[in-house]
Amino acid sequence: MTSGLYQLAPYASNAAESRGRFLAEDEAVGRTPFQRDRDRIIHSAAFRRLKHKTQVFVYHEGDHYRTRLTHSIEVAQVARTIARTLQLDEDLTEALALAHDLGHTPFGHAGEDALNDCMRRHGGFDHNAQSLRIVTHLEKRYARFDGLNLTWEALEGLVKHNGPLTGTDGKPVGRYLETGLPDAIADFATSHDLELSSHSSLEAQVAAISDDIAYNAHDIDDGLRAGLFEVIDLGDVPLVGTALGDVLGVYPELERTRLVHETVRRLISRMVSDVLDETRRRIAAAAPASAEAVRAHAGPLVGFSPQMAEDNRALKRFLHHRMYRHARVMDVMGRAKRVVRDLFEVFTSHADKLPPDWQGVEELDGRRGHARQVCDFIAGMTDRYALDQHKRLFDVDPLFR
Repeated sequence: MTSGLYQLAPYASNAAESRGRFLAEDEAVGRTPFQRDRDRIIHSAAFRRLKHKTQVFVYHEGDHYRTRLTHSIEVAQVARTIARTLQLDEDLTEALALAHDLGHTPFGHAGEDALNDCMRRHGGFDHNAQSLRIVTHLEKRYARFDGLNLTWEALEGLVKHNGPLTGTDGKPVGRYLETGLPDAIADFATSHDLELSSHSSLEAQVAAISDDIAYNAHDIDDGLRAGLFEVIDLGDVPLVGTALGDVLGVYPELERTRLVHETVRRLISRMVSDVLDETRRRIAAAAPASAEAVRAHAGPLVGFSPQMAEDNRALKRFLHHRMYRHARVMDVMGRAKRVVRDLFEVFTSHADKLPPDWQGVEELDGRRGHARQVCDFIAGMTDRYALDQHKRLFDVDPLFR
């Protein structure tokens, strides 16, 4: 098996052996099915909107902070590096890395929490399930189908990149143990078997851990840029403190901007190296002979070493306390939640206030209805558009007054 200029490993996903698309299409000249998946994601409206969807900082706070789009590109860069080194399919890996945040709401996790609260009586909101809705239903670009008609492998990886969703008995596990499977995933699974009780491909596992690497490392950069903590505060944080010390040992007089970038760069390199070493060790022990053997394995084959996993958890705790729960961030996100709640209330109560192309097209299957239609509309908004809609409807700017 080959991909581009290098030989694929036997346990990699092979585009030539893809299970195909649910609506059959002629093959493209010069592009594999996984390359077409990636290209369709890049050209989707949902992907473009990530440009103005934030993670921690609302767009008005400056142009230098990461958005969902820049984050997704950074995840894809890390993921491609890992995939190529492990001789996996880079195109599928990149497609999954670029698509993993498609279902996120405006205003980061604050927006998701608010929308989930609004939808509690209507099936809730889950960004992973929303990503599936986008690529199978909400994108309206192609003449023959709704969504993007991605390959089975892309859909499987999008849904299961963090691990199995059910046990072999069909009962939810992991993050869905208490809440049950989101409607979008459960409904899709009734007609399209994504093998929810198995693990995903190595390409999907690589995309998932690359998200973790990019998210944590770059939040350090954004947190420092915002003044939520200082470089000296990182000295006692495992992994980060070591990288910082190494940089200062070589460049004791380095200016702050270069110091931060060099530290983050070394942090990413160390985490990637650890993933490669640990994954090689797991693959050698499991000896999977195919992508199907990877799915059937008892646990994930891509991961951090035990020490790196602990250091990563320590870094997450630091960021949670010093950044995500910072009073300044909490204040803005509290007001952002109000924007989402206000919009949901007005659109569910007054359907005529929705844009014309969002009126009268709700799904009437007894499970979604008008509330799900409004949820789809709000979830697709950028920060800027959500604030503009709120100001239009309420004549008040909740973030700045």
